[in-house]
Amino acid sequence: MATHSTRMLIIGSGPAGLSAAIYGARAGMEPIVVQGLQPGGQLTITTDVENYPGFRDVIQGPWLMEEMQAQAEHVGTRMLWDTVVSVDLSGPKFTATGDGGDVYEGDTMVIATGAQAKWLGVPGEQELGGKGVSACATCDGFFFRGKKVAVIGGGNTAVEEALYLTNHSDDVTLIHRRDSLRSEKILQDRLLANPKISVLWNKTVASFEAGTDGALASLRLVDTQRGEESMFATEGAFVAIGHAPSTELFKGKLEMDANGYLLVEPGTPKTAIPGVFACGDVMDHVYRQAVTAAGTGCMAALDAERYLAEREFAERAKVAAE
Repeated sequence: MATHSTRMLIIGSGPAGLSAAIYGARAGMEPIVVQGLQPGGQLTITTDVENYPGFRDVIQGPWLMEEMQAQAEHVGTRMLWDTVVSVDLSGPKFTATGDGGDVYEGDTMVIATGAQAKWLGVPGEQELGGKGVSACATCDGFFFRGKKVAVIGGGNTAVEEALYLTNHSDDVTLIHRRDSLRSEKILQDRLLANPKISVLWNKTVASFEAGTDGALASLRLVDTQRGEESMFATEGAFVAIGHAPSTELFKGKLEMDANGYLLVEPGTPKTAIPGVFACGDVMDHVYRQAVTAAGTGCMAALDAERYLAEREFAERAKVAAE
């Protein structure tokens, strides 16, 4: 067991955490990144990335995260492989304890633990991930232009995904297990008025079925009222039943919304505890993109630097006054 100290402790190593590390390292803060269970975040399980600025051709998610990590290390970040199991935000130093007992302490803390898409947990779902099954229409919808696609869910996320997909497809079907939607009324009105979208009510997905080419070809559906099974042919299926932010560590320690996302001062990554910042999908339930996560990571590092500068100036002023 060891103690690792830094001016900026970053928990999480996706685009938000690594962007914070790059900016923090360039400011001389010698950040430590505790990488967590999924180093690199959700992009490490994403294949084709076509919407991250700066790359004309399609790039691979794992490669992009390897490059981000290498850049962070190149400018002075320490990457440590560990999983945080508890945190202490009482200050003046903020600490995190790893599952092996190592302690990480920082003058500031940047929380970039991300969020994970909720999945149905039925056969074929994970096996066909990236082969027709996705949890992000904004990320992957472009790959299905001109194709028949389905969206599974009935809340705001599902309706928004279905509406977005009409930019690429003229044949979008929303599949919902109930006979009415849970989304906001204005979204329902837009969806039901869109001629490109049809709705299958009272249906659940029992499995995702591959075709002869190994990609998604159809969904096996079950009627929730009659129990009858049917097959629905589709080339793309978007699971849109919500996301779960990784905020279990911070329950009772930081303010959260009803869905568990960390609350920050509007327009900033500042939590209610001075010196503790949240960035990326752990505080963003609206955009959930790699580029927006990276942007808030940058903001967290800049605000952390300013926080320390102001604190150190105040301490020097206090000493001078004595």
